[in-house]
Amino acid sequence: MNLAHHVPDSARTYPDRPALRIEDTTVSYRALDRDSARMAGLLRDRGVKPGDRVALMLPNVPEFAVVYYGVLRAGGIVVPMNPLLKSREVLYYLRDSGARSLFAWHDFADQASAGAGQAGAEATVVRPGAFDELLESASPLDEPTDRHDDDTAVVLYTSGTTGQPKGAELTHANLARNCDIAVGGLFRLTADDVIFGGLPLFHAFGQTCTLNAAVASGACLTLVPRFDAAQALGILDAHGVTVFAGVPTVYGRLLRQPGKEEYDTSRLRVCLAGGAELPVQVLYDFQTAFGCVVLEGYGLSETSPVVCVNTQQAGPRPGSVGIPIPGVRVRVVDDGREVPPGETGEIAVRGHNVMKGYWQRPEETAATIRDGWLYTGDLGRLDQDGYLWIVGRKKDVIIRGGYNVYPREVEDVLYGHPAVADAAVVGIPDPDLGEEVGAAVVLRPGAHATAEDLRAYVKGQVAAYKYPRKVWIADSLPKGPTGKILKKEIVPPAGR
Repeated sequence: MNLAHHVPDSARTYPDRPALRIEDTTVSYRALDRDSARMAGLLRDRGVKPGDRVALMLPNVPEFAVVYYGVLRAGGIVVPMNPLLKSREVLYYLRDSGARSLFAWHDFADQASAGAGQAGAEATVVRPGAFDELLESASPLDEPTDRHDDDTAVVLYTSGTTGQPKGAELTHANLARNCDIAVGGLFRLTADDVIFGGLPLFHAFGQTCTLNAAVASGACLTLVPRFDAAQALGILDAHGVTVFAGVPTVYGRLLRQPGKEEYDTSRLRVCLAGGAELPVQVLYDFQTAFGCVVLEGYGLSETSPVVCVNTQQAGPRPGSVGIPIPGVRVRVVDDGREVPPGETGEIAVRGHNVMKGYWQRPEETAATIRDGWLYTGDLGRLDQDGYLWIVGRKKDVIIRGGYNVYPREVEDVLYGHPAVADAAVVGIPDPDLGEEVGAAVVLRPGAHATAEDLRAYVKGQVAAYKYPRKVWIADSLPKGPTGKILKKEIVPPAGR
């Protein structure tokens, strides 16, 4: 299950079909195969051997795919990195992974080069035109280097919400099998499909469900380096996008974009939401506005990433994240004991999607993967039919006066208010209760609501101990590269 075989296989079957599209530029499968073979040859000439790590700091541009598959073709291990990292962070990633080579987009060259220099790694600045000349100078490596199913393909760093980022070792089999499920059971992709490529490709969601899924099926991936709602609608129209994958923030922005009705999005047939919890109201509103089914799923970097998903075959259940994908088991546990359906506990996962471990962290691997089960740190419950419902992270539970308050439940209520665009519920230290429930809220453009209005709205829909006593209106909420709200960076205003 060598991921690198996907490119030549599709090139043989669909040589002249578009593999990648960005603005007015199209890259065929024949060209992607040629350039990734040259990239592999370049790495070989530079002394990169099978198992060596090669880092990428590239946005969603065709060069990402060329370098990504070139590294895999040479038998190397890809270390994808956020292009916005600063030199200190670049240094950490390179030292931790042991990557001796870094390919960085020209817009971010200063920080990338500075970090690489401190790490003693070689930094190659990727500029269109100059990069093409560099590839042309290399002798191609036509056949992918043999790698075993359990060989590491990608070291994908977690977001670091529980400390320093850790590198999840994802094998060729992890990623290839997750990709196959996205192609067949989830999206039912064919070479006639056009996939919206707005998810960051340095993240597992973007890699598996857009890049690898497109290449494995011969579909076209239309690349978007930076999401803008108006531009995205234009791409859906002009490129005839049929498959869309995004985080909840993106769905909300598309819904709120003025003039969205003027774009032809009729070819859109299926959407996938993940990366964070999708408010049920947003799901319903999007399906109504765009006439397209939205399937919410659940996963994490350590699971390649998909664990569960709603499917059209099984019947979606809005509010849940669906059922486990084929070959994967999910259970909910409390103190090591599997709890009955309907009860809340920690989500544990077992199957072909579970990572090999954390890169060079045997103790943390052993703490996370026990008896073959990966303990996610997420809280959820399974219903009688096996659908998983996410409640929150263990660390996110607010314990107010001895009562557990799950932020997801309160946030869902807030999102139901017509004035609310974004909401995050957090625990605030309280000398009496231990923690008080707080809510940071961003209003929709032109909408009006006071903190007291929102507090009263929630109070009328949840138990007395759950509603947020402290509510404040914010201009925006801090978000990570995938659009996930970073709750640890939310600080209540003074006096709240």
